[in-house]
Amino acid sequence: MDILRGDESPAEITIFAYGMEQALGVLYTTLSARTTDTELRGLFINLADIEQRHKEMLFALYAELEPTTKDLKEFESQVVSKRMEGGFNPDAFMEQNEAHMKTVSDALTIALMIETQALDLYLRYAERSADAHTAEVLYTIADEEKAHLGALGQLMDKKA
Repeated sequence: MDILRGDESPAEITIFAYGMEQALGVLYTTLSARTTDTELRGLFINLADIEQRHKEMLFALYAELEPTTKDLKEFESQVVSKRMEGGFNPDAFMEQNEAHMKTVSDALTIALMIETQALDLYLRYAERSADAHTAEVLYTIADEEKAHLGALGQLMDKKA
């Protein structure tokens, strides 16, 4: 799946990643509103919060790359991604997977899958990037995905 051209600047990559985080956060927020299971709702809210923190990290990274940008609204106006982490279309993903996220364990399994796909995506594009700085940004984002995987693994251990 080619969702990036391969010649994006570090700033463009950061905007792209932010959009993916944003879409996944919306998915988790939507799922939290649709469930009557309080534990599952709490998990989805927690996962949405993790995506929010990742967005904050990406905006800070973007501000380093583009020091003249200080306004989050201005930054978010550039976000046009129709994909969520891992490159998935959010609507299609919801349609195909909502039925498989009815328990905490199943939701964590899906979340782990999404984060693993995102890690793979960023690492593949980092390897393909011709620009060293863009590759560095992609590796930084990949490291964040590793941290997400670790946090999800810890949640899975608590629930197992």
